[in-house]
Amino acid sequence: MTTLQTPIGSGFGPASTAAEVIAGVDLTGKHIVVTGGYSGIGVETVRAFRSAGATVLVPARDMGKAKEAFHDIPGVLLDEMDLLDPASIDRYAERVLATTDALHVLVNNAGVMAPPLSRDARGYESQFSANHLGHFQLTCRLWPALRRARGARVIALSSYGHRRAGIDFHDPNFEVREYDPWIAYGQSKTANALFAVALDSIGQSQGVRAFSVHPGGIVTDLIRHMSQAQIDASDIIDQAGKPIIDPKNNKKTPQQGAATTIWCATSAQLDGMGGVYCADCEVAPALPSDDSMELVGVRPRATDPVSAGRLWQLSEQLTGTCID
Repeated sequence: MTTLQTPIGSGFGPASTAAEVIAGVDLTGKHIVVTGGYSGIGVETVRAFRSAGATVLVPARDMGKAKEAFHDIPGVLLDEMDLLDPASIDRYAERVLATTDALHVLVNNAGVMAPPLSRDARGYESQFSANHLGHFQLTCRLWPALRRARGARVIALSSYGHRRAGIDFHDPNFEVREYDPWIAYGQSKTANALFAVALDSIGQSQGVRAFSVHPGGIVTDLIRHMSQAQIDASDIIDQAGKPIIDPKNNKKTPQQGAATTIWCATSAQLDGMGGVYCADCEVAPALPSDDSMELVGVRPRATDPVSAGRLWQLSEQLTGTCID
């Protein structure tokens, strides 16, 4: 597995919006799945894809909320799926495969951040399960359609939060160590980035490339588990209760937050590339160590090919799924 973790001069930047990135792109006839597409930056991601003519499929755990989210975006295909329920993932994938011959883009966008300790039915910690394992299983199940697209891309939503933790291969589900919601979040975001490294290595011979994305700091429903003290310390909401927007300091609007996903999914600048971590509509620079405190860049723990391969094997074992 190799990566080219070096900026390429995309011409876009931290303040670029999804609409600006997708301008001039024609996605007519393309099929795209966006998990978590009915909230936060997911809605703006779907909006951009639809504006370019794509058929967009959105799996949803809360169908009522999903229908409400798309009242002004016609033509979105909704169906039920719960990332914490393996059987639900399999059923959804089967329905997609039955109705969609080729899947051109899969955006693994859904996620949860720093909740109290909870587990799925298998006993797996909820952030590792929803953010990583559920998407791993979904990608494996949808692989036949991705392979048939001949040029498909898979986008994994990671985060600057990968700075908080690597993968604890001995205890990924906090069965022994004390649960820390932010360490668990960091582990899951590192897993998202490593997933893209491993998937790209596997998929490139079959025409499927993978990228991981840091969308930026965006005030969405994702912060629902943060205490008021944590919100105040993060300096993300002003005294009037409005989100603070400063793209150069990682504080973005949802439209700006969706831009890097759209860029990774559609840009011809990334043809022939994959397995890289992107931010601000650009391939992020590699940082020298896991202790680096720079706001822009990716730490070695999130791009290490050995860790990526090890995580892939662990994910196959924990989910019972693999790519044929």
